[in-house]
This record gives sequence, structure tokens and C-alpha cells, in this order.
Amino acid sequence: MDSGADRVLPEDWWEQSPPVTVPISALRPSDSPRLAGEDSDHVRLLAESADVLPPVLVHRATMRVIDGMHRLRAAVICGEDTVRVRYFDGDEAEAFVLGVRANVAHGLPLSLADRRVAAMRIIASHPRWSDRAIASATGLAARTVAVIRRCATADAPQSRTRIGRDGRVRPLSSADGRRMACLMLREDPSTSLRQVATASGISLSTVRDVRDRLARGEDPVPPKQRQREQYPPSTALVVDTLRDPPSDLLSRLRQDPSLRFSEMGRALIRLLSIHALTDQDRLGLLDAVPEHCRGVVAELAHACAETWQELAVWFDQGTPSRRTDQLVP
Repeated sequence: MDSGADRVLPEDWWEQSPPVTVPISALRPSDSPRLAGEDSDHVRLLAESADVLPPVLVHRATMRVIDGMHRLRAAVICGEDTVRVRYFDGDEAEAFVLGVRANVAHGLPLSLADRRVAAMRIIASHPRWSDRAIASATGLAARTVAVIRRCATADAPQSRTRIGRDGRVRPLSSADGRRMACLMLREDPSTSLRQVATASGISLSTVRDVRDRLARGEDPVPPKQRQREQYPPSTALVVDTLRDPPSDLLSRLRQDPSLRFSEMGRALIRLLSIHALTDQDRLGLLDAVPEHCRGVVAELAHACAETWQELAVWFDQGTPSRRTDQLVP
């Protein structure tokens, strides 16, 4: 069996684990990717729901909840003594990855901060996983994971291979794969191209290109690819990829029941939808506002920006929702 750090579980692995009923007292709290812990409003919504909730996912070796703490809290509120669970038999690092993947796929969405921190932890526990494999587990973009990896492992030795979502080991760059293929073809020209592709982790068409380059006496790695290796992109130039598109963030907020089912939450989503302007929206506004109105519009825009910036600071710092020191008497 593959080690936990290398293994990539199939998406439907849990279908092989039938649900069983266990005492709630036998379960331990989750090693949750949620930095702020459980959401009490979401727990209450689940407790009031008439639907049959899915089984809780539990790590058998530690009896720690992997996914389903909100469901477990709801069961306790409803006075239940037992709960249905599905067991997972891998190691604790794998259990954490499954917890992240499950929370990304359903239920109360993980925040962007939750997913970034989870990605850093998975990079540390599964260093050979590809950026795409980690992105698939955390709900981030692969380029975002790449930036987090560079920041998190800047001073650490880097593995030259990655394990993809299909479980296959591939070189970190196709340039490494090309050089490996070149060595194999030189050592034994009778080796089939398909065998070379499988061993070097590159595509069959890339192996053919390497063979043709060798026949012409050229470097197996194209000039542009060698140049990218020599001058890799700066982390500073791509740091903005850490920010998800506003449309994706709004979509996650719209799915959050704690906002969707409250009047103020719906009002917040409407306000954010109005203010989340695209580049095309901004250009359209610039064209639409006449010259004599631009000063007034600029002043109002600055005032709105200051208000949203103050709100952003409050949310980032976890400021209580009611600031009694600033309420009008």
C-alpha cells in the first residue's frame, strides 16, 4: 500500500465504507480546517432540519471526527445519544486532507483563509503532491497553490517530482521528464516510446519530440523552456493569484445558510454584488460619468472605499459584530 503522503484516494472511496451507528460519547472533536471552529447558527439550522443528515466521517484509529462536527453538534442539541458514521482507516495526514476536501465539496463553505492555511499544511504533509492535486482538495486555483508552495518552502529542499490526482508520479517540470526520456533513449534506443513516456512521466507526443530532437542533434528541451527554468517568475509578480475572483467569493457567500436565511445577510450579499465591479464595469462607468460630475463621484467613491476598508479591518481582526462604543445613544 502507498504511504499516506503519496496516496491519492479516489473520489468515491467512501462508498466502500458502509455507515454504522456509534455512541456520540465515543467520538473525539475534529482536527478541523475551520480556523474559527463550528458555526452555531449553522448547527441550529441543521438541528431544526427535518432532513436525514449524512453520516459523520470518522478516523477509526483515533475516533476523531474528520467531517461532520456541525452534524454532531446538531445531534447533541436534538438529544441524540448515537450517530451514524463512516470510518476511514488511513493515517492522520490523509484524514485531514479528506476533511478539507469534504468541507470544500458540501455544507458550510470554508473561508479563503481556511483553505490557504489548509493548503500550507497539505504541502508540508504531502510535498510530492502536484499543485493541481492540492488545488482539487482545497478548492483553490492551482496557480494559487504554486505561490503558497513557493512561500512556504522557500528555504527547504524541493522534490523534483509530484504525485497527480490520478496517483501517478510525474516530474516537477516537463523539462526534467524530457531529460529523463533522453537518457532512456540514448541508453536503449529499442525501448518503446510508450515505455519511455510512462517511466519519465511525460506524454507520448513529448517523447516523440525528444526522439526527433535527438535525431537532429538538438537539446531535448526547447529553448523557451530552458529560458523559463533559468528565469522563473517572481513570487511577487504572481502574488495576486492568492486572491480568488470576486464572482467565486460571492457564489460561496450566496450558498452560506447563515447569510442566505437572514435579512441582514441577504442585504450584505446584495451590497457586495453591486460593489464587486469587473474591469468592464469600471470602464463603462468612466465613460458614462461626464467631466463636470467626476469630482463629486470621486469624493463619494473615496468615502465608500473608506467605509468598506474599515469593515474589512474589523472582519480581519475579528471585531465583535456590535461595537457599543460607537453606537449612537
